[in-house]
Amino acid sequence: MSTDHPLGKPDPARSFGGVAEAYDRGRPTYPAEAAVWLTSDKPLTVLELGAGTGKLTQQLVALGHDVHATDPDPKMLALLQKRLPEVRTSQAGAEEIPAGDSSYDVVVSAQAFHWFDHDVALPEIARVLRPRGRLSLVWNQRDERIPWVKRLGRLIGTQDQLNDPVELLERSKLFGETEREAFRFWQVVDQHSIRDLVRSRSNVAVLSPPAQEAKLAEVLAFYEEFGRGMDGMQLPYTATCFRTEVLDRVTPTLSDPRSEAGSTAGSAARTDDTGNVVSDGSSTDMLLIDFR
Repeated sequence: MSTDHPLGKPDPARSFGGVAEAYDRGRPTYPAEAAVWLTSDKPLTVLELGAGTGKLTQQLVALGHDVHATDPDPKMLALLQKRLPEVRTSQAGAEEIPAGDSSYDVVVSAQAFHWFDHDVALPEIARVLRPRGRLSLVWNQRDERIPWVKRLGRLIGTQDQLNDPVELLERSKLFGETEREAFRFWQVVDQHSIRDLVRSRSNVAVLSPPAQEAKLAEVLAFYEEFGRGMDGMQLPYTATCFRTEVLDRVTPTLSDPRSEAGSTAGSAARTDDTGNVVSDGSSTDMLLIDFR
């Protein structure tokens, strides 16, 4: 996908296609226990938004879920399809989901929710979820409480670290209370994979080639200073997970006591002198005709 911004500036959100191979090699996966918490240990229908190269998708498939993986970038999806040819895929964003209403038990997104246009995407997500369906989100975060990890973060950027979604979800009034859980794990990074980790960063991908090479040299110097050499370093992460249930979508009906339409039929019906509901003859309220 092009990295061009409508105003001629690089757009980090659209930068991953050009570094898809590096992303696939350099980014960490997600803990299996996190995938269970986000979905279930029993097979479900799962829609994954922003699936990328399939880092989380692979865990979802291993759990037996029926997964529909979507991503706006064809180059990212091509790598996912190569790894998981049995998975249904669609080139699509979260703002226009290619699925019918009430189609999925769970909608999940890994490391991508912060790129969505939430005003558009959240109603779409609620639309495709079945009653009592869940939206589940996860971010892999480096544990920057550790001084050397914090130094690395200053070098490679922290812009895709956790964006807490709770307030946003509550404000949408489409979802219920949000649960949160965290799972710690480690990624082994060596002299080769740290290059891919840096190249896969959106803030690096939009740099000019000379600037990218300068950043790589800076990070490799840090790696050598840290002294791990060919043995690699153990990069600590926390997979921070959120899940929330979609609220019921109530359609007012004549028998629904929560709706005033029960006495008016949407203003198409009226009452006679005895208080009985009668029809005005329109096609929308013929069932209200009093045949007594």
